[in-house]
Amino acid sequence: MSDKASPKTWSSNYLFLLASIGSTVGLSNIWKFTYLAGENGGGAFVLIYLVSLITMGIPILAAELMIGRRGGRSMVGTMRVLSQKDGISKHWQLFGWVSMVGVFLILSFYCVIAGMTLDYTITSLFGELNKLDATSAVNYYNDMLASPLRLMLSQFVFVVATGWIVAKGVQDGLEKSTGWMTPALFIILVALVIYALFAGDFLEGVRFLFDPDFSKITPKVILAAFGQAFFSLGIGVGVMLTYGAYMPKSSSILKSAVIISFSDGLAAILAGLAIFPIVFKYGLAPAEGPGLIFVTLPIAFGQMLGGSFIGALFFMLLFFAALTSSISLLESIISHLEEVCSLSRMKITIITSLLLWIVGLGSVFSFNIWADFTPLDMIKPLEGKTIFGLIDYFGSNLLMPIGGILMALIAGWLISIESSKNELQLKDQRTFSIWHFLIRYVAPAAVFLLFLSNLVN
Repeated sequence: MSDKASPKTWSSNYLFLLASIGSTVGLSNIWKFTYLAGENGGGAFVLIYLVSLITMGIPILAAELMIGRRGGRSMVGTMRVLSQKDGISKHWQLFGWVSMVGVFLILSFYCVIAGMTLDYTITSLFGELNKLDATSAVNYYNDMLASPLRLMLSQFVFVVATGWIVAKGVQDGLEKSTGWMTPALFIILVALVIYALFAGDFLEGVRFLFDPDFSKITPKVILAAFGQAFFSLGIGVGVMLTYGAYMPKSSSILKSAVIISFSDGLAAILAGLAIFPIVFKYGLAPAEGPGLIFVTLPIAFGQMLGGSFIGALFFMLLFFAALTSSISLLESIISHLEEVCSLSRMKITIITSLLLWIVGLGSVFSFNIWADFTPLDMIKPLEGKTIFGLIDYFGSNLLMPIGGILMALIAGWLISIESSKNELQLKDQRTFSIWHFLIRYVAPAAVFLLFLSNLVN
């Protein structure tokens, strides 16, 4: 018998970790983390964010990986296997279907935002972001959003790149791409931190991130930090479950969850160390909000020595981060379609990618020709939301938190303690007891509070 790994199995634990870290380290770590830290007091936010990774992120991520490896299938297929193996209701397959559709919708708008990073990478290289002041930076960003053709082109290129990698399969596609992109992502991050050390106000950046002002810790800051930890790991929608399904039995689930979670946190911290020294050096506002990346930083890049190259490098970092995440999202969809469809993986991926691009046009047009189209104004929480806003709301505010709670419910209450121990391969009873307590009570309670907060806001 050949020792070669199955095409649906990771070739090694190292490549599994690289792919999983690439999946979790996305736009949320670099774009969202920095502006949330800026808006929520810096060090106080970072401290709670790290606590939330330990108390909520790691337990749920380990649970999702455990469920995936135990089922060995896609999200839907795993629910079917668990109904036979662990006696859970066959109706849990509905959760799998809803998650798959939700992932598709999330990916449809993610590709649009990711396309913007590609647009800025290219324009940075050509020097078009040089010499921007506050007004021209805003105008440049708005001009991009106002051009449907420009957004469609960058979105199309990003969808094609994602589909091409996924179509090649786990070993020839996911492993080979993340095998170099994930290390490249961290190399670029470290290079940008080193640059910020000499070109920015590094001490002020470090002070902002690591000197917590405890008076700034409010319920709002706590919820923002826990929300960032939850959403940046991408748990709750079956993406990591699919990656877990390809895990060999020799891999330690809990150790993998710890490595992935702390790598995710490390990427966010490095992004902060790369960005905030530049922000402070050039007198920019750390609490700028979502515009920090696309509006505020280009002003600084335009003023600094070698700004065109540094700007391009920074947006290339965003592009790699987005791509390693998008391939995991698409893989979770293709994984199930392969189980129920007789077409080849290549054909399934081409059709799915085409549909993804078409559905994503709704998000593209939400920034321009459909900017005033808010179809669900009759429902108060959805009033004023464009198609992009609606997809983001249902995916981020509803599907992911509910999915996280249900993952915790399956792992903590429906799968037996003995089965969980066997799957996690934990010999230390104390470690298992801590995980089991966190996954049964602490993690779902934290996610439920996030869910309620999102509904209110």
